[in-house]
Amino acid sequence: MVKPVINRRRSIRMQGWDYSHEGVYFLTICTHNREYLFGEIADDLMHPNASGEMVLQTWEELPARFAVMELDARVLMPNHFHAILIIRRGESCIRPSTARPPNIMHVGQNDHPDQGEHKVRPYGKRPRGTGEGSIGHIVQAFKSLTTHRYIQGIRECGWQPFKVKLWQRNYYERVIRDEEEWQRISDYIAANPINWALDRENREAGKTKADEPWQV
Repeated sequence: MVKPVINRRRSIRMQGWDYSHEGVYFLTICTHNREYLFGEIADDLMHPNASGEMVLQTWEELPARFAVMELDARVLMPNHFHAILIIRRGESCIRPSTARPPNIMHVGQNDHPDQGEHKVRPYGKRPRGTGEGSIGHIVQAFKSLTTHRYIQGIRECGWQPFKVKLWQRNYYERVIRDEEEWQRISDYIAANPINWALDRENREAGKTKADEPWQV
């Protein structure tokens, strides 16, 4: 039980932003076809199965592979995973309740309110896309490790097989702009199991969707 066709693809990464840069990021990684593989929501709580526990453990182990990576709020859901990830180079980023984290991106008067919300590929030939310690590199490692371990679980423990692949080809990320947004997203992550009936990733959800944390 855990409380919280081929076509030409247009790049929707934030122009000019180096995703290996020190800062705070909000990530969402979904299973292929939104398959429910990691457990279930009951009584407003996430109850991970064995494969879900594996996913959580793999995430917890990533800082041992990436020294620049610091973990923050995260939650596993039946078919997706949300996390706040801190990239630090030098001094650690500090909590928004005490001071502004170094190099965090702030919104200017001309910035679109949804600028920075991206669905990106962690693969390809973008100069900074999968550089050492970049967000893309970290997500790529996470997907690879969990896929390998999940396949082992299918063979050895009879876990539910997945179709074609474990994770979606893409993932979502957003550069967190300021302390208020950081706190909003943290609260959104914590409340994800409670709001599962309205979750955009819930295939049985109604037409009314819960607000995203940067739209509140």
